[in-house]
Amino acid sequence: MKHPSVKDYMTTDVVTLRSDAGFKEIVRTLAERGVSGAPVVNEMGHVIGMVSEADLLHKEEFATVADEPRRYFESRRARAARAKAAADTASELMSSPAVTVPPDTSMPQAARIMGTRQVKRLPVVDADGLVVGIISRADVMGVFLAPDHQIRERVITEVIERSLWEDPARVNVGVTDGVVTLSGTLEQKSLIPIAVKLTRALDGVVDVVAHDLTYAVDDTPRDGRTY
Repeated sequence: MKHPSVKDYMTTDVVTLRSDAGFKEIVRTLAERGVSGAPVVNEMGHVIGMVSEADLLHKEEFATVADEPRRYFESRRARAARAKAAADTASELMSSPAVTVPPDTSMPQAARIMGTRQVKRLPVVDADGLVVGIISRADVMGVFLAPDHQIRERVITEVIERSLWEDPARVNVGVTDGVVTLSGTLEQKSLIPIAVKLTRALDGVVDVVAHDLTYAVDDTPRDGRTY
């Protein structure tokens, strides 16, 4: 079952920063464009890092402690933050290397990358490494904003009819706030967990309840084995 890709949700009007952009220019650019972070590109237009508001705030954070002696056992994160506090250009402020994805990356995969790499946004690059868009956590969460009637239609057409080859008249599909309720009768018992799995995989589905979904024929092996 095909998931939408980042190209379907990404912002294409991407704010980028030159590597030599100064501190005030970065602050001004982010403020004027209403974004909290932007990719840093080199002279070839390739993404080399990311600058976010968090990187900029270190200058204010360490402004009042600049003359204080450093702790001997200062953490790696604290050392990096202190270094960024003294930075004046995008190349010094940025976090690198940047985590990027191609346009055909699925939305679930993008969500996993954001989670595992602990980033809030992903520049989308083409085969030449040039920026064609950017995807944010807000864009990923937007997948769950699909209206209930749209989710219901996809369950019926993509799961019940196309994948299971079942008569949709025998299965009742209800959707409330993204929670799908399946009831009725499938032809075989083995299709019930498949129906639940395929439904849960649809974009926008929050959960699946199938307690009242029954079957006409028990086709499961008597010894409990699955094949």
